[in-house]
Amino acid sequence: MKMFGLTGWSGSGKTTLIVRLIPALIRRGLTVSTMKHAHKGFDIDHPGKDSHNHREAGATEVLVSSPRRWALMHEIRDDEPELSLTELLPKLSPVDLLLIEGFKREPHEKIEVWRASVGKSLIARDDPSIVAVASDGPVPDAGVPVFDLNDEEAIASFIIERCALDRCGAKGQAV
Repeated sequence: MKMFGLTGWSGSGKTTLIVRLIPALIRRGLTVSTMKHAHKGFDIDHPGKDSHNHREAGATEVLVSSPRRWALMHEIRDDEPELSLTELLPKLSPVDLLLIEGFKREPHEKIEVWRASVGKSLIARDDPSIVAVASDGPVPDAGVPVFDLNDEEAIASFIIERCALDRCGAKGQAV
């Protein structure tokens, strides 16, 4: 499965860009899935729901299914490490392109979403896995191509071009 990442500091606009890239890539005939890394604890379940009660009772996994979607929740217990990107990939169904938000320390190719107004340094200067920057303004000394953050069509073309060159997998990961 080909994969390409978006990374950047909190508040830079990664999710907004991915939400605009998905339809741009689908219009070009690709099937697309996404994976997002959450640094903080998160929950998609709610107290009072049956699935929440199953998890609270100690179930390791709870699969919820309906006619419209299904979701598998796996509880990471205190003695279990967080799964790496490589360990998570086989849990997804095959698609043409997996867009990955976060996982900034993993070696797959990425575009950094950067805004000067966030007040953080440019990650691309020190990370060879970042092959382009998307920004809402000038990016001095980026060292990689810079795209207008609002031009999802150009960014989608760049991602497709990189993937056509078989550069869209993690180092050592089959694509």
